[in-house]
Amino acid sequence: MIAQASFIAALMFYVGVIYTSAYYGHFHLSPFYLGFGFAEFVLQSLHLMTFPVLVGAVVLLIAVAISGRRPRQALPNGLVRGTSRGTQALARYYLVIVAAGLLLLIMWWQWQLLLPYRWVGPLLIAIGLLLGEARPTDVDHPRGLLDTAVPIFAAGVFLLWTVTLAAGQLGEQNAKNEARDVVKRTGLVVFSGQRLGLSSRSPDLHFEDLGENVHLRFRYTGLRLITAREGRYYAVPVGWRAKTDHVYVIREADDVRIEFTPGVQ
Repeated sequence: MIAQASFIAALMFYVGVIYTSAYYGHFHLSPFYLGFGFAEFVLQSLHLMTFPVLVGAVVLLIAVAISGRRPRQALPNGLVRGTSRGTQALARYYLVIVAAGLLLLIMWWQWQLLLPYRWVGPLLIAIGLLLGEARPTDVDHPRGLLDTAVPIFAAGVFLLWTVTLAAGQLGEQNAKNEARDVVKRTGLVVFSGQRLGLSSRSPDLHFEDLGENVHLRFRYTGLRLITAREGRYYAVPVGWRAKTDHVYVIREADDVRIEFTPGVQ
């Protein structure tokens, strides 16, 4: 049980690193520079718990239950027979499934096609390899341990590749959605005793001089918070564009005050 829990934690950490790197990479940041820890990466992996992933997990659990002897007895006979026949029918054409996955990989690699679904290629290859192991064994030519271990190991590698591509794609897509609606994020109002030199870089930033009699006389508005780490606030202006605009890093200090405002809905 300890080994299984350690494997699951390591997998969640890995997925969390991929997702977080893709998400903050869109904002020109690195989660390692931000100081993310092991627990935070594990929590970030929960973003992959989407509806399609949950449905796929349920289908996988049903398939595992059908493949076992005791759980199979608790399932309807019609479901067992139907699933078994469907698996055997697909297993006959496992090479076709592997070839289809390889073709998708070539199309993605050479022509950058199917970018939103680049994880489908390695997934089909993994499924095809697993279906190949589900074929009925030949009595005259039984499969040895090496013949079984190599395809299963290869399928595991392609499944890990699938998870990597899916996590990176989801992180990048979520970051793009956040950047598109960045006005909805928590707003920052920065008061400073000295000019920060922000307003000249973006037309969406608003600068106001409150007068010499005010200690923190310079006020900046129009910023939206991306994240806050160890006294540093990473913010972007409203209307931020990933390819051209800056990400501002504002540090807490005696002559700097930061106030939070609700994002515009």
